[in-house]
Amino acid sequence: MDVQTRKMAQLLDNDMFLEKVGVSVGSDGLSERGLPPGQNVTITDLELDNGLLVTHVNQTQDLLKVQKNKVHSSKMQTTEEWLRIHGLESMQLTLEDLVKKGTFVLNAENATEQIEFTAETVVNFESKLSEVMQLYHQRIQWLLEDSRRVFGLIKGTRVGLLVDVSDISCGPRLLDFQKNLLCLIDEQLCYKKQLYFLSFGTEISFPWENPTNVNVHVLHKARQWVQELKPSGGCNLLKGLKKVLTKTDLNSLVLVVGCCPDQSSEILSDYIQQCTLGRKLLVHAVTYECSNHVLPAVLKNLTEVMGGRYHCYSSNCENYDSSDIRLLLLESQKAKALLSSIKQIFPGRTCDLLVTSMQNISTDFAKVVPASFLPKHESPLVIQVPTFLAKTSASWLKTNGLKAKKLSLYQVLAPNAFSPVEEFVPILQKTVSSTLHERAMMQFEWHDGTVKNVHVDPPILYHYQKQLGRMVRIYEKRIDWLSVGSRRIWGAICERRVVILVDMSVINSLYIIYIQHSLRLLLEEQMSNKDCFNIIAWILSLQCKGSRNLMSALRRATEVDFKDKDERGSQGIYVLTTGVPDQEMHAVSAYVAEICGGCDLQLHVCLFNVTGDLDPCTIIPARYASPNETASIFKEIVRAANGRFHWFGETGIYESDDISIIVSEMEKAVNYSQKCALLVESLKQCSGSKFPNQFIPEEDLKMLLKKEKSRHQKVPSPKAPAVTLARMNTRDNCNGEKNAAIRALTWRPTSAKAEIPPSQPLKEWSQAGQKKKHKPRKQPEITISTFYIDKGKNVGAVYRKYPKTKAVKRSVPFAALPKEEEMCSSKEWLSKHGLKKLKLELPRIMFGPECLHQKKMVESLHKKVSAKYCTTFPSVEIKGTVKHLHLQPKELEEYVEQLERVLRRYVQRIQWLLSGSRRLFGTILETKVCILIDTSGSMDPYLQQVTKELTTLIWEQLRKNDARFNLLRFAENTEAWQECLVEATDETCHSAVQWVSKFQAHGNTCILKALQKAFSFQDVEALYVLTDGKPDTSCSLILKEIEKLRKKQAIKIHTISFNCADRGANEFLKKLASHTGGRYHRCIGDVDGQLAAHRMLTEGFDDEDDPVFPFFEGDDLKKLAQEVAKARSFLIQAKSFRLLLEKWKLDQKDKSL
Repeated sequence: MDVQTRKMAQLLDNDMFLEKVGVSVGSDGLSERGLPPGQNVTITDLELDNGLLVTHVNQTQDLLKVQKNKVHSSKMQTTEEWLRIHGLESMQLTLEDLVKKGTFVLNAENATEQIEFTAETVVNFESKLSEVMQLYHQRIQWLLEDSRRVFGLIKGTRVGLLVDVSDISCGPRLLDFQKNLLCLIDEQLCYKKQLYFLSFGTEISFPWENPTNVNVHVLHKARQWVQELKPSGGCNLLKGLKKVLTKTDLNSLVLVVGCCPDQSSEILSDYIQQCTLGRKLLVHAVTYECSNHVLPAVLKNLTEVMGGRYHCYSSNCENYDSSDIRLLLLESQKAKALLSSIKQIFPGRTCDLLVTSMQNISTDFAKVVPASFLPKHESPLVIQVPTFLAKTSASWLKTNGLKAKKLSLYQVLAPNAFSPVEEFVPILQKTVSSTLHERAMMQFEWHDGTVKNVHVDPPILYHYQKQLGRMVRIYEKRIDWLSVGSRRIWGAICERRVVILVDMSVINSLYIIYIQHSLRLLLEEQMSNKDCFNIIAWILSLQCKGSRNLMSALRRATEVDFKDKDERGSQGIYVLTTGVPDQEMHAVSAYVAEICGGCDLQLHVCLFNVTGDLDPCTIIPARYASPNETASIFKEIVRAANGRFHWFGETGIYESDDISIIVSEMEKAVNYSQKCALLVESLKQCSGSKFPNQFIPEEDLKMLLKKEKSRHQKVPSPKAPAVTLARMNTRDNCNGEKNAAIRALTWRPTSAKAEIPPSQPLKEWSQAGQKKKHKPRKQPEITISTFYIDKGKNVGAVYRKYPKTKAVKRSVPFAALPKEEEMCSSKEWLSKHGLKKLKLELPRIMFGPECLHQKKMVESLHKKVSAKYCTTFPSVEIKGTVKHLHLQPKELEEYVEQLERVLRRYVQRIQWLLSGSRRLFGTILETKVCILIDTSGSMDPYLQQVTKELTTLIWEQLRKNDARFNLLRFAENTEAWQECLVEATDETCHSAVQWVSKFQAHGNTCILKALQKAFSFQDVEALYVLTDGKPDTSCSLILKEIEKLRKKQAIKIHTISFNCADRGANEFLKKLASHTGGRYHRCIGDVDGQLAAHRMLTEGFDDEDDPVFPFFEGDDLKKLAQEVAKARSFLIQAKSFRLLLEKWKLDQKDKSL
C-alpha cells in the first residue's frame, strides 16, 4: 500500500475503506503493510502483545497509533457514557464511600460510637477528588475545541446532516459557516460509515439521493457541496425532515439551525415522533449563531421530547450552552461541594458531623460557583416592553402629589380663610381684635404658624376626605409596583442611558446566583426601552475574585461610556454591591460630586444585605463595616451624586428613597384628614350637636372641648314682650291674610290694662316684611269668604279656592337602553342614555324640597322643635344636611335593579370601546375621513404594532361602514396613498393594507405639512391624526394655521396620542382636538380597563372602590368612566338607604311591642 493510501486510511480509520483498497483487517483492527500485486494477505489470531512483541521501529509507530486511537475512541463517547466510568459513584468517591473507609471507635466519655479516619485515608480521598475534578475540567476543555465547540460531539455511525441555509441564517455569515462545516467533515464526519447531507431553506438540496458509504470521493464531493451552499429564502425545517426521515438506514440525525423555523415546535416534535416510532434514532440539535432567544428554547424542548442532545453555539459566548458540558459541570460541582464539606468536617472526624454534612450537601450545592462559560439560566430572556417611561418618585409626585392635585389642606381652605384683624379703638385706648361672627368661623393654625379664621363647610371637607382616601390608595399601588420584580432589587431605572456596575468581588462568590437572577430580571423588565446601556463588573470579569475597586469601575463608566456626558441628557449609573468599597468614603464622594456636577448624570446605589456572619474560612474583604455603617457610607456617596439609595435583602426592601418619599406623602394625607376631622368636630360642638368621630384622637377631642368651654359666652338678647310678639306675628302673616278686617279682629290685648297700639297701614307692614326677606316666595292663590258668627263679634272664614297640593313621591322610571352599539361619541351617547336623561339620579328621586328636615322656633319653649311627622320617616344626613326618606324598601330595590342594569350597559360599551381597532384609534364617526400616521424615527420600535392595528381599522371600521377614506403618512416629508378619497371596497382595502405594510420609520415629526396636505383633499369631513410626540414646529403656530384653514373648510381633527409620555405634547393634541370640534384619544390603561370591566360584570358593583377603571385620558372613555363612577356612588347610597329603612322598621316594631 503506497504512502498516500496509508495516510488516507489513517485519516478515515475505516475498515471498509481498507478492504476496498485490497487490505484485509483482522480482529485487532490493524492492517498489514501492502505486498506485491496479486497476493492477498490476511492477518488472523494476533496475540495481545502489550508492547512486548515490538521488534522494529515501524511496529513501534503503529503501536503508538493504536493507543492513540483507543484514547480517541474513549473521548468520542457522550458525556452520559463517559460518566458511567468516570463519575463519582462509579469511581467510589461519594461521601458514603468515605464513611465506609473509617473505623468505628467507642468513646469512653459518653459511651457513643464514633468514626475515625487516618490522615492517609483523608489525604488520598481528597487527592482523588482533585484528580477527578481536573479530569472533568480537561474533558470540558476538549469539548470546547475545534468543531466540537461549534457543533458539539456527533454520535452514531450512519449520520444524516440537515443544514439551515435560509437568508437570515446564512446571509451575513455564509463564509464562516462553510469553514465550520468543512472542519466538521474533516474532524468528525470522516470517521463515520455512512453520511447523508441535506440543506433546507424555502427548497431542499442534497448531493446524493441515499446515505452513502464514506470514502475519499464521497468526502471530496461533500466538501464541494458545502462550498456551493447559497442562501435560499425561508426556514422550512419540516420539508427537510420529511425527506431525511424516509432514510431508515440512518441512526443519527444532526439538525443545524440558525433562525426560527417556519413551523412550531409542537408540529415538528409530533412529526418526528410519528416517523421514528419503533426506530432508534439519536437527534442532535445545534443552534448556530442565533440572536433570537426563542430558537434555543424550541430546539431544547424538541431534543428533550425525543431524548436527544442539544448544542447552542455563539461566537461571542453570550448564548453558549451544551447538554454534554452541563452534565460535566453538575458532576464537577458535586465534587467541589464534597471537597469543601470534608474540609469543614476535619479535624473533628466525628460521625455526627459527617451525617449532618451528608444531609446538607444538596443545600450547599446551590452555592457552588458555576463555570464562566456556562449560561446562567436555561430559558431565554422574556423581554417585556414597558408601556410608559419610569419616573422617580420625586418626579412622579410633581404630577401626582397632593400639592400637584391641589389637595393640600391649605389649598382647600385658602378661599375661605381670613387673617384676624386688629385695630386701635380711640375710645377704649387699646388695640382690639376682631371676633368670630356668631361662631360661623373657626380658628385654624396655618402652615406658617399664623392663626386664621376659617369658614368650615362640612360637605366640602367630606368630599375632600374622600379624595384623600383615593390618593392614599393610589400611593399604596405605587409602593406595590415598586416592590415587585426587578424594581425590588434595582428600584426604578428612569434614565435613557444606563451603566450597571456589578460587585464581583470574591466575597460575593456564594451569592453569584442572586446576582445573575437580578441581572436577568433587569434585562427582561426595564432595559428594552433604553437608548443604550452597558454592564460592567468591578474586575471586568465573569468570575468572582479580587476586592471592591469601585473607583476603577466609576472611571471606566465615566471616561468610556459617558465620555460625552455633558452633551447628553438623562444618564444614570447603578451600583449593585454588598459592602463598602476599597477606597475611603470622602475620596469616593469627592470624585462622584465632580463627575456628576454640571451635567445630567446621577449615581444610584443598590445595596444587597448579606445575611449571616462572615465565614472565617473565606477571604476577609479589604475593608469591612457593619450593615448600618455600610448603608450610611453609601447614603453619603449617593447624596453627593444627587442619586437614590436602595437597600434590600432576601426578606424584602429595608430602605428605599423612592418608597420613603411616597410614605411621607401618605403620612401628610393622613395628617390632613385628621385636621379636617378636628375642624368638623369643633363645628359640631359649637352648634350644640355631639356626634362621635372615629378620626379624632381622644386627647385632641378633650383639648378641643376644653377650649370651647373656656371661650367667652355671648349674652342672650332680652325677651320681647307679648305686644311686640303679637305685632311681629301679625306682620309676618300679612301676606297670608289679605282681609284687613280679619287682621284687626284677630289681635287681642294680653290684659285689661294693655293699650291698643296705634294703627299702621298695610303698606308699611308689607314694606317692613320686604326688608327682611330678600326674595319672597310666590304664595299660592287662596280665596277666603268671611262672615260674622251669631254669638258675639267673632268672625269666621271658609276657603273658596284651595291651594294646589304638591306631589312629593316620584316613581322609579324604567330605563330604555339600546341593545346594539351606536356609532357616536360618548358625549352624544350619554345625552340619550345618561343618568340625567333616564331620570335615575338618586337626589331627584328621593330628596325633593319637602324632604328637608326643618325645625321651628317655639317661643314659649325658647327652642326649636321638629315637626310631628319627623318621627314617621327615618332621617339621614346628606352632606351635612338632614333629610327624610320617603321611599319604601321595595321602591329602593326596584331602583337598585334599574341602576345595576344601566351600569352593566355602560360597562359593556366601555368594553366595546376597548376592543378591536377602537382601542388604538377610537371610534371613526364620519364617512369621509383621512387617517394621518406618524412614521418619524421615534416610531421605529412601535411601527409594526401600528401597521397591524391600522390594518384592523381598515377592515373593521372603514370597510364595514362603507366609508370614503385616504391614508397619509408623515415624517420629515408627507406621502399620501391616493390623491383623493376613495370608496372602501375589497380591492381598495387590500391595496391600502399593502401600502401600509411598507412603512419605514425615519426623520422628524412634521405635523403641519401633513395637516395642510390633508385639508387639500375634497369632501373630507374629519382627520384622524396619530402621533407619539411633539411636532417639530411651534404648537401655537400650528393652531393658528389650522384656524385659518378651518375658515375655508370646517373639518374636525381627532387626535390620537400613541405611547407619548410628554405632557406638553398631550396638551397640544388636546387643544388641537377641542379647537376643531374633534375628540382626543390616548391608548393607555386598556388592559387594566378590560380587567376592571370583566370584574365588574362578574363580581358586581357592591364595592365602590374595587374594581375601578384606570384614569382614562381620552374623551370618550373618560366621560363614560365618570358616568360609571357616578352611577356606582348612587348605587351604594341606595343600598345603604334600603338597609337603613329595614332596620328602622324593625326598631319601630320593637317599640310598638
